[in-house]
Amino acid sequence: MSKHEEIKQMFHRYVMPTYAPKLALVRGQGTRVWDPDGKTYLDFIAGIAVLNVGHSHPRVVDAIREQAGRLIHVSNLYYTENQARLARKLSDVGLGGKCFFGNSGAEANEGLIKLARLWGHAENRYEIVCMKNSFHGRTLATAAATGQSKVQKGFDPMPEGFRHADFNDIGSVRALVNEKTVAVLLEAVQGEGGILPADPVFMRDIRALCDEKNLLMLCDEVQCGMGRTGRWFGYQAYDAVPDAFSVAKALGSGYPIGALVAGEKLSDVFQPGNHASTFGGTPLACAAALATMETIEEEGLIERARTVGATFAKRLRGLADGRDHVVDVRGRGFMLGIVLNRPAQDICARLAENGLLTLATAENVVRMLPPLNVTDEELDQAFAILDRWL
Repeated sequence: MSKHEEIKQMFHRYVMPTYAPKLALVRGQGTRVWDPDGKTYLDFIAGIAVLNVGHSHPRVVDAIREQAGRLIHVSNLYYTENQARLARKLSDVGLGGKCFFGNSGAEANEGLIKLARLWGHAENRYEIVCMKNSFHGRTLATAAATGQSKVQKGFDPMPEGFRHADFNDIGSVRALVNEKTVAVLLEAVQGEGGILPADPVFMRDIRALCDEKNLLMLCDEVQCGMGRTGRWFGYQAYDAVPDAFSVAKALGSGYPIGALVAGEKLSDVFQPGNHASTFGGTPLACAAALATMETIEEEGLIERARTVGATFAKRLRGLADGRDHVVDVRGRGFMLGIVLNRPAQDICARLAENGLLTLATAENVVRMLPPLNVTDEELDQAFAILDRWL
């Protein structure tokens, strides 16, 4: 029995089948990963937008190793320097306020939801207007906020308090606002919804509507944050500043950490006893996140995502020539999607067989989320595979 088959059989015997993997991976470095048989792949999934500085970046590895030998966990009953430093860094590049740390994007979005409800509680305002085709997580509350029925199926009754408007349609959002509305929650670029960027006018109109109705504007930056779109956070490409946002995925380069980042208006709404997380913002998690952010800054990866990502997107649009099944290429930075007029799953499987890992989303979109430090040579290799097998 091959090592690959051994891993597969053990996985099916002991792991709940919430995913349907086809490939075992045992090592990663930069943009490349290896299976147990030694085959190499270009990883343009990057842990689903987690590995923005690539697999096993030496700076992140060293930071985790050093911190693990010093202090891993003491709980949030105590001050820890790394958490304070990370909160300051996120505040500096974000909204200038304060942070709450959890372990995932779903937890960060749960934090946004609870923060909004607590802020509006005295006026009995708790409803949040979300967007159709959005994705905010798999907990009951974040699944209810998600604008895709497939993540809610079988889990009825869903928690109340979430209404869903058409993305990029301010009239649809305005029509759902009532006396119970407390916030509007949206992604600057919908990831699971098909790599759909928000329209600039729509983002400005959301901010204006929130100001007019005394609502909170909340952004989910879990997938499109941390430099992925060519800005630290996706909302920064727009003339619209939210009151708070969530971030996770790439924050820790694969070490689990999520954060709720608030502006000054919301920074002190949570008080002791309102919200908590046992593992949120451990010294180890924060060391990984600090190393990640420092790497992104020092290697100029945000600018690289913006400029090189735009060039790569332009090249991808050329693939539509002579391919009737390629409809469009959309996205920002290194958050790109090739839109097809047919299901994308089979094409993603064919690309994987030929050494390029991509991800089907919204049924007909080939999603590509390479590390921000992907090399020009690796982009050329990926394009050659796409050109032949798309």
